[in-house]
Order: sequence, then structure tokens, then C-alpha cells
Amino acid sequence: MSTSRHVAVVGGGIAGASAAYALAKTEVFDRVVLLEAEDQLAQHTTGRSAAMLTENYGEGPVRPLTAASLDFLHNPPDALVDNSLLHPRGVMTVATSREGYESLDTMLAEGRAATHPIGEIDVDHAQRLAPHIRFTSDHRAMWEEHAYDIDVAALHQAFVRGLRAHGGEIATSHRVDAVRPAAEGWSLETTAGSVPADLVVNAAGAWGDVVAQRAGIEPVGLQPLRRTAFMVKSPYVDSAEYPFVVDSHHSWYLRPDGSQFMCSPADETPSEPCDARAEEIDIARTIDAINENTTLDIRSITSRWAGLRTFGPDRSMVIGPDPGQPTFVWCVGQGGTGIQTAPGAGQLIADLLRNERPGPTFDGTGLQLEQLLPDRLRT
Repeated sequence: MSTSRHVAVVGGGIAGASAAYALAKTEVFDRVVLLEAEDQLAQHTTGRSAAMLTENYGEGPVRPLTAASLDFLHNPPDALVDNSLLHPRGVMTVATSREGYESLDTMLAEGRAATHPIGEIDVDHAQRLAPHIRFTSDHRAMWEEHAYDIDVAALHQAFVRGLRAHGGEIATSHRVDAVRPAAEGWSLETTAGSVPADLVVNAAGAWGDVVAQRAGIEPVGLQPLRRTAFMVKSPYVDSAEYPFVVDSHHSWYLRPDGSQFMCSPADETPSEPCDARAEEIDIARTIDAINENTTLDIRSITSRWAGLRTFGPDRSMVIGPDPGQPTFVWCVGQGGTGIQTAPGAGQLIADLLRNERPGPTFDGTGLQLEQLLPDRLRT
């Protein structure tokens, strides 16, 4: 694959932008073009994400990809950003039942080996950190101090700037309707004309299996899941610095956002690839749960939206060449960790296309490539 010179990356969200940037940065490809179906980049999941960097979140290969992303997130190239990508935001997980305690104990055990270990705090400490939560003697609380809000728009724009700085191209309003084998690689038939490529990187998110089928490639079984969110006004003057609080069952969470709170039921409703919309019943159920567990007393919302978080069939990402057609490369299934792992995932794509193995960025991360490659999904 290292002799191929033209790369087409399908999908202009965080996965496609990070992969296209990393590929262009190698400067070993004659052309890297990022194709987006919509008239603007990151219109769907990425543009609706309010992501956080939490090193203790995710299973399997997620944590190594997060570890490989830390340097970029904390120290991005000056030319690519105007301000810091991260803002400190501790994460508190609360539990009030036996099942919740079991979940909390599992998370505590997993977090003890992390670079920044997490720990349990008493209710008085938790109340001081999160005065808007209705704590009782039944509560237990887990605290992760070293967590951060990610400026998703700025991170995506950093990849776009880097891509352009290294000679990469961006083509919006280029929906890929067919991907046909050509004499030397592929011909991508788009709504704006044909795009030739030696290598195709499928970073189409919820539409990843659709793009694969249009190329005659066997789908990997992606599952898009709808996640609902809405905003409410904060009744507290100092809430902008409150922590992110999540129920141990992941039945609701609250994240401060300036003078508002972003609320979510943390739902995972199966969906077809689509422009997702929030459902009234999910919002109503979440308001009830949050009012029961906090002092917000929500009576109305200021905005609502939904996005699709897409997982592989084993809930792990799918990154790497298709075993049946190695010039078709997968970069999908990022689920709920696609933002915080984007620098690492993009770099891994570039490493695999250039040298067919992970590069030095992944040294010491514990990455097990076989947990990501599409080979594991083929029988």
C-alpha cells in the first residue's frame, strides 16, 4: 500500500478529518482529498457532540487510542489552534442502589491503574463539589479530577487547518453514490463528479456500511444508536465550573455549559443512518430523573437535538484495511469516544497505510491492533 499515491477519505466528521490530516502530514501521498456528502463538514454526529476527555472511559482498545491522543489534545500545534482545546471539568459518578454500587466498584477497580487514578469520595465532599445534586446517606460518589471538556469545533477545525496546510483538499457536497474498481484503484462516483483514488478510507460514521456496500465490500455490522440531548437554563450563578455528573446506570447526566446545563438520558436507541431528531418522550423521562436527583427544578428547555453514536458489533472501533480488499480501509465505529481518540485514530490510519503497522505514537500504550482490525469480524 505504501506505493499508492492518491487517497480519498469519505466522511467529513472528526474521524475523516483526523485521518485526512494525518495522511496529508506524512507527505508521502500525491493527493489526499476529504469527501463530504453535506454542504458543510461535521454536520451530523461531530457537530452535535459535547465531548469530554476522560482517560478512564472506554473498553478494549479505546484507552490506548486515548493515550495516543493526549499529546495532541494537550499540546496541539500552534498553527492549528487559536486557544486551548481543553477546559478542566471533573467527572463525578453517583450511585444509590446495590446495582449502582456494583457498577461503581467495577469502575473504581478499572481506574486504579490509570495514569490519573480515580477514587471514591465521601458524600460531604461530593456535595461541596456538586451543590446542585440531592445527596442522601445512600449515595456513593466516584471522582475523576483529571477530566476535561473538549472544544469539539476547535479540534475538528485544527484537523481541517492541518489538512489544508499540508496540501490536502476538501470537497463538500460530494455524496459518494458508487465506488467502482478502476484500472489503478477506485473510481468514486459522487454527486459532483468522479474522483479517482488508489486508496479509499471509509470514515462515513453511521453510513459506513452503506459506503462499503456501494464499493462491493462486505459490511461489518455497524450499529448506529441515537443519543438525545437538550439544554436548560441554570438557576445557579456559579454553575459554569460545576463538575460533569452522571448516574452510575448511565440513565442521565448533566454537564454545565456557560449559563446552562446540557442534559441527556444517555440513551442508545437503535437507528438507521439518518439525520437524528430528539424524541419528546426521552426528554420528558430525563427531566423527571434529573428533577428527582437535583435541585434544578426543570420546567422548560431552551434547545434539543440528537446524534448517532455508531458502534461495531462488539462495541469496538473498526480501523484498518479490509481483509478482502486492502485498498479499502475502515475508520468507523467510534461510538461515544470518537472525539477523545481522534488524534490517535487518525495517526493509526496513516501508520497502517504507510508502513502497515502502528508507529512510535503507540509505543507503551498497550494497543492491541487485532482488537481494531476488521479481520476479527470476518468468519
